[in-house]
Amino acid sequence: MATKDMMRPFQLFQPESLDGALALADKHGGDGWIMSGGNDSLSWFKDRVKSPVAVIDLGGVTDLVGIRETANGIEIGAQTTLTEIAESDVIQSKFSVLSDAARHVATPQIRNVSSIGGNLCQDTRCWYYRDGLDCYRAGGTKCYADTPEGMNREHCLFNADRCVAVTPSDTAPAIVALDGQMTIAGPNGTRTVPAEEFFIGPAIDIERMTVLEPGEILTTITIPNTFSGATFYFEKVADRNSWDFALVNVAAAIIEDGSTISDARVVCGGVECVPKRLTVVEEVVKGSSRDEETAALAGQSAVRGATPLNYNHFKIPLMENLVKRAIRDA
Repeated sequence: MATKDMMRPFQLFQPESLDGALALADKHGGDGWIMSGGNDSLSWFKDRVKSPVAVIDLGGVTDLVGIRETANGIEIGAQTTLTEIAESDVIQSKFSVLSDAARHVATPQIRNVSSIGGNLCQDTRCWYYRDGLDCYRAGGTKCYADTPEGMNREHCLFNADRCVAVTPSDTAPAIVALDGQMTIAGPNGTRTVPAEEFFIGPAIDIERMTVLEPGEILTTITIPNTFSGATFYFEKVADRNSWDFALVNVAAAIIEDGSTISDARVVCGGVECVPKRLTVVEEVVKGSSRDEETAALAGQSAVRGATPLNYNHFKIPLMENLVKRAIRDA
C-alpha cells in the first residue's frame, strides 16, 4: 500500500510570464499540473492520488495579480490572493458579496497564499474520490457516495448524474451572482465565458468541474458594474467556523427601486456540482417588496425539486432558510 503524506517526485517549474506558463503546459500536456496557490494541489500530491511529472507554479506570473478598476467594472487577476480580495477597498465598496465570500474561506493563513483562481478551479472534496477510489469522477464505474451505505452528508441535492459531489468554492457563488466573466488563455488563444457557464456538471463532463481544457489557464475574472453598490448578502454554514468547506452557502445581489426589488441574482453552493443559480427565486422576488412574505416564498421556491440522499436531508431546510435570510436581511 502506498504511504500517505509523502509526495512522489516531480519537476517544479516557476515561469515568470503567462506565455512561459502556457508553453510549459503545452509541452507537458497530461503529465503537467498547473498550480495556483497550491493548498489543494499539495493535498492531492501528499495523498499520492495525483502524481504529475511536472508542476507549473503560477505564483511568479505577476501579470495575473491585482485588482484593476475599469470604466465597466473591475478586473481581478486570477493569482490575486483571497486576502487581497477580502481587504480590497473597491471590492468592499462596490461588490461586498465577493469580499465577504473571500473572507469566509478557510483561515487567514490559507487566504494569504490562496488565489481566487485556485479557489474557483479547485476540485470537489468528496472523500471517496479524493481517497483514490475508482468512482465515476475518477474514470471508474461506480459512485460510492450514492449507495445505501454511502456517507453522503455533504453531497448534492440537485442534478446528480452518476456523481453526487458538490462544488467546494465559497467565491464561486458570489462571482456567478455578480454576473462575472472568466477569461481563459490557452494554446489556441484567449476566450471569455460567463461565470455561470464556466462551471460544468457531470452530465457535461464527469471528470472536470470547469470548462478549462488541458493546457488552458484562467487569467482574469471580470465583474461588470451591473450590480455595483447593490444590496448584497453572503452566508456560509459549515461544521466549523474556520477551515471547513460549506455545507450550504448563499450569495445574493439585489437592486431595489424604492421598496420594490427590480433585479436580483441568487446563487447557492454546496447543493449541486456547480454553483446553483436560483432563477426561480429571482423571478419570485422581482417586483415584490423585501418583506417576510416574499422571503418565505423565495425560500420555498429555492428547494423545489431537491432530491436528498440518505444523510443530507437537513440541507433542504438549511438551504430554504439561507435563501429566506438572503432576501429578507440583505
